[in-house]
Amino acid sequence: VAREGGAAALDLLELGPSAGLNLLWDRFAYEYQEGRWGGPSSLILRGEERRPVPAVLLETPVGVRRRRGIDLDPVDVTTEHGARLLRAFLWPGREERVTRLDAAIEILRRDPPELIRGDYLELLPALLDERDERALTVVFQTASTGYLGSAERAQLRSILDEAGAEGPLAWISTRALEEREEDRNDSYELEVAVWPGGERRFLLRTDFHGNWIEWRGDAP
Repeated sequence: VAREGGAAALDLLELGPSAGLNLLWDRFAYEYQEGRWGGPSSLILRGEERRPVPAVLLETPVGVRRRRGIDLDPVDVTTEHGARLLRAFLWPGREERVTRLDAAIEILRRDPPELIRGDYLELLPALLDERDERALTVVFQTASTGYLGSAERAQLRSILDEAGAEGPLAWISTRALEEREEDRNDSYELEVAVWPGGERRFLLRTDFHGNWIEWRGDAP
C-alpha cells in the first residue's frame, strides 16, 4: 500500500481496534523467509510462510503519522484493569501469547493511539472527510466486518468508494467485505484496495490468528 500509494507517511484508521494494539504494527519487527522488516523492537513476530512474501516488499520503509481507531467499547490497556481484561481473552495454556501480549501492551503504553468510542459506520464518513491528503489514509480491520450484515457491508463499501473518489485512500482487510473468494473455513484472504481506482485485490491467505500466511500476489 505504501509503495503503490507513493506516500511518505500514513494516517491509520482501524475499524474495531479493541485496545488498539494493531495500530502499532510498525513498532513491531517481523521475520520472514526473505528477510526482516521493522526496526529494533521488543516484540518480534514470526510464523509459517507457505509461500514467501517477496523480498522487495521488505525493503519498503513506512512512516506512520497518526493512529486512530473506532470501537463500540474500546479497551484501555494503559490501565491495569484494561490489561487484565485483554489477558482474560487469551486461551489457557498458550504462554507464548501472554508474552506477546504483554510486550505489545508495554509498547502501546509509551505512546497510545487515539481510540474513539462509537459505531464506525456512523463516524467513519466524517473522519474521512477531514483527512489530510499530505498523508495516505489507510483504513483497515482484522475481524469486525465479520459481524456486519450484508446491508452494513454494502454501506461500508459505499463509504470507502465515495471517500476514495474525493482523494487518495487505502483499505486493508483480513476478510472480504462481501464474501470470501474461496469456500474455506480455516483462513481469510487479505483484501487490499487503493484509490484512485479502488480495485479490490487479494494478496495473501492467512489463518485466523496470523500463524501462517501464503503469499498470492505478484512481486512488485
